[in-house]
Amino acid sequence: MAATAVVLSLGLSACGGDSGDDGDGGTGQFNAAATQVVNPSDRKGGVLKMAQPDDFESLDPANIYYAYGNNFLRLYSRTLITYASKPGQEGATFSPDLAQSMGTPSDGGRTWTYKLKRGIKYEDGTEIKAKDIKYAVARTFDRSVIRNGPSYFTQLLDAEGYEGPFKDKNLDNFKGVETPDDYTVVFKLKDPFAEFDQLVGFSGQTAPLPQAKDTGVKYTERPFSSGPYKWEGNYRPKQGGVLVRNTFWDQSTDPNRKQLPDRIEIQSGLKAEEIDNRLLAGTLHIDLPGSGVQTAARQKILTDPKLKGNADNPLAGFHWFVPINRKSIPNIECRKAIVYAADRAAMYRAYGGDVGGEPATSIQPPNVVGRQKGTDYYTKADPNFTGDVNQAKAALAKCGQPNGFSTTMVYRSDRPKEKAVAEALQQSLAKAGIQLTLKGFPSGTYTNEQFGAPAFVAREKIGLGTYGWAPDWNTGYGYLQPITDGKAIVPTGNANMSELDLPEINKMWNDVVKLTDANARAQIYNQVDDIWRKDASVIPNVYAKSLLYRPANVTNVYFHAGFGMYDYANLGVAG
Repeated sequence: MAATAVVLSLGLSACGGDSGDDGDGGTGQFNAAATQVVNPSDRKGGVLKMAQPDDFESLDPANIYYAYGNNFLRLYSRTLITYASKPGQEGATFSPDLAQSMGTPSDGGRTWTYKLKRGIKYEDGTEIKAKDIKYAVARTFDRSVIRNGPSYFTQLLDAEGYEGPFKDKNLDNFKGVETPDDYTVVFKLKDPFAEFDQLVGFSGQTAPLPQAKDTGVKYTERPFSSGPYKWEGNYRPKQGGVLVRNTFWDQSTDPNRKQLPDRIEIQSGLKAEEIDNRLLAGTLHIDLPGSGVQTAARQKILTDPKLKGNADNPLAGFHWFVPINRKSIPNIECRKAIVYAADRAAMYRAYGGDVGGEPATSIQPPNVVGRQKGTDYYTKADPNFTGDVNQAKAALAKCGQPNGFSTTMVYRSDRPKEKAVAEALQQSLAKAGIQLTLKGFPSGTYTNEQFGAPAFVAREKIGLGTYGWAPDWNTGYGYLQPITDGKAIVPTGNANMSELDLPEINKMWNDVVKLTDANARAQIYNQVDDIWRKDASVIPNVYAKSLLYRPANVTNVYFHAGFGMYDYANLGVAG
């Protein structure tokens, strides 16, 4: 079903009040789960049902970068550090998981040591050892296998020349991590980095894996569990899979997770609108991507007090923006023309108006510590701004394209809001003579095979595309470094989709890790943000507000600021 470029904007003030009686066992309070646990319960049993429009980019903990994937993997994987399982902004803090405590820095911050809890077991009853974490980190150095996941370890660890255990099976040759005994993991960095604990904690790349259990590119089919659940057989791409209890998981060692449902069933490839319908009917419990309901469901929820009482609309921590690729469109005046011509009002409405977010100025969203509001330079963060055609045409004249030019814009085809943004830009840029050819791709491959693959972008002459980013952790480094640093450009799973490789910014990222003062680092991060916007290689859009729906038969529901959606590791189902 085609989405239109103009989507009805429904503000909260139009919805007849901020609370309602759900009449079905829920709290009946709109936005309750934004700051507290709704339907708290320790009841065990039942089947938790989750669904998604496309598919996971991967189920290999090392190979995941989507926020919802990092949220989901906590059901079957544990890591050295993880996000704290707390509602609201406390969820943006970190908690020891496999580690006894947060890391201990030494050597001026170049060495970080973690001591493991003893007796924690995998799904087969064998004990987790330090060498398994070293191996897990080592495999991130081979981008031919670990194509999607973060590249922080390869950039920061002192392991130059190492190519990963698939090419070199002798783990002694990996010097970036040391394991002096079975319960000690030591990271060796090139330079000091005060935010290393957060780096370790945000992703699944320290999820332990015995070398003998690694199946390489096939590991995504059936990961080996260290968490409260394990896979019942292989996951079936584009179809789904089932998680069942891991009987060797020990609650006494794990303050961050519960093990309530008997089974967790995942269905993939279900249309977004059908997911919404099932959520409203209570036959489905969780929309896995966690980016909120679509237009029709949004209207139903916000105009029905009973439905609205089971909904939440927090600032999610994402910024939905549009990267402009500098290699496809190298002339800054041509890029300025795109930004000038962008209809910010239509882009804003595509995400649902004031229910879908707030107009963005800086690239860093408001939840990033030390972030400054900034300015968006060539357009206006105004829900009524429809573009400046005259400025766009003036920029086109300066770039030698007075009659305009053509380029390709991509979007995630299973996300109706992104399709609407693309169509809005197609219409507004055409007024200035810039012709967009729109192409949609599935979200499961978008960041590793299409927009996140620089060779594909160059071959298909892709000039811009829809994207969004939440902080890996809530500092400017955790937000901006993967999407602006030239070192972060990788062949697949590339998040630096503007392909920014500016010496000025690269030097800032090289130098900022050496600063121990958080305020001084924040100033650098804001400068990077400013340079990117001034370069006209990004169109700010909206700081996301997701309209999330929680059926009344789901327990322990709360918004988690670390992931920007509900916390999946603690959910239960009512009897």
